Amino acid sequence: MAAAPVWSVDPRTGKQREQVAVEASAEEVDQAVRAAHAARGALADRTVRAAFLRSAADWLDGAKDRLVEAADAETALGPTRLIGELARTCYQLRAFADIVAEGEYLGVIINHPDATATPPIPDLRRYKVPLGVIAVYSASNFPFAFSVAGGDTASALAAGCPVVVKAHPDHPALSELVAALLRSAAAEHGIPEGVVGLVHGFDAGVELVSHPLVAGAGFTGSVRGGRALFDAAAARPTPIPFHGELGSLNPVVVTEAAAAERAEQIGAGLAGSMTMGVGQFCVKPGLVLAPEGAAGDRLVKALTDAVSNTEAGVLLDHRMRENFIAGVAERAALPDVEAPVTPGNGGEHTVAAGFLTVPATRLAASGAHDLLLEECFGPVTVLARYADDAEATAVLSRLPGNLTATVHLSADEAAGEGHGPALIAEVTPLAGRVLVDGWPTGVAVAPAQHHGGPYPATTSTSTSVGGTAIERWLRPVAYQGVPEALLPPELRDDNPLGLPRRFNGRLER
Repeated sequence: MAAAPVWSVDPRTGKQREQVAVEASAEEVDQAVRAAHAARGALADRTVRAAFLRSAADWLDGAKDRLVEAADAETALGPTRLIGELARTCYQLRAFADIVAEGEYLGVIINHPDATATPPIPDLRRYKVPLGVIAVYSASNFPFAFSVAGGDTASALAAGCPVVVKAHPDHPALSELVAALLRSAAAEHGIPEGVVGLVHGFDAGVELVSHPLVAGAGFTGSVRGGRALFDAAAARPTPIPFHGELGSLNPVVVTEAAAAERAEQIGAGLAGSMTMGVGQFCVKPGLVLAPEGAAGDRLVKALTDAVSNTEAGVLLDHRMRENFIAGVAERAALPDVEAPVTPGNGGEHTVAAGFLTVPATRLAASGAHDLLLEECFGPVTVLARYADDAEATAVLSRLPGNLTATVHLSADEAAGEGHGPALIAEVTPLAGRVLVDGWPTGVAVAPAQHHGGPYPATTSTSTSVGGTAIERWLRPVAYQGVPEALLPPELRDDNPLGLPRRFNGRLER
């Protein structure tokens, strides 16, 4: 049987643009993984690795116009958004190069023998080594930052792990182009092109996570798809770590005092956040607890005005469009649900932004309204109107894990008075990032960032954004009683590589 073709599709029209590739067979997946496995040694030198990451950013920068054009043709996200996302991706590669060059991520700890300790301490030296080949599953909604050259790939390469990327079917032509640029960067430093493999097709993705030489996986996508791969990773004869970002409602709580102070500002900010990128951000606020009463009504009016003025937009593919239209219709049909601005069909190939309101009491107990507690991908949010703090708490207690949780407080509450401290404590168990008086859309690439959260937001406690994302692809090793001449240079007493380390209890930089 001939391999199925992989087509590039224009989401603005639904028409096929060109055949890009064919879906990879099991044999081709095996070849890609083995080529990546063979490239591990070429990443062993940290200096070479850091230079490769910087070159990768340079190659992407140099092809900016071509990349943005290709990405827009396949995603309809627009040049302005894509130029910014590409810049973020290049910054991320360079940031990981700096982390590799510094070497603190290795976590070097050296303990000399101490016979006086109870029990006695032998000579122990610990650091972290790369896992091996990493399978990367691209996301649809960030064709640069969470795709072939995105955070999973950048952090894995920084750790010294080759990657095989399963391309997303929504941007296959862009995926091929980015992979070729990464391989060109690798060639500059004598690194085999197999260090970045690329395969297409659903079956290829399943084969990839099952391959015995794959040592870990990173995924960004749906709960259903991510959970299936997570289960497959755990069911292998040798299970592997699977770091998946699956889905998130990203709840927002607006206190009555905050709404009284600035309802119009909050309503306008919510509209901008929930419609950003046509609602296709993993951190889109999908559920908002807003007070009943006059202050809450002002917020609803401000949100209505702002969302009503939002133009219809194109989703990443027509399947997503159909799911969005069906999903919002099913939600709007539930008892006591109203649509001040009706979301759904925006015309041929487009969707219209909107929002729904529901009494918070409908969400406080399980039932048909549980659908409103599930992520709906696209430009829609749900306002649950609560009468008192107890109703808001009842809804929060039913939420699954999330990437973010946001609270909007009054000036006094933000200063530590009233319900502010209790509310922060209440939402912290729900999410990996807690925001006050802001909006979750926009994830800064910074050392202190955490982009993850309790299941189903992610399948691990790690982050996929920021410098500590490298930790997913490393494992610690301790050497006991190993003669100095046999130790890796990272663990020798004279510190020939000049690494930050903890030496007999002292932090050395």
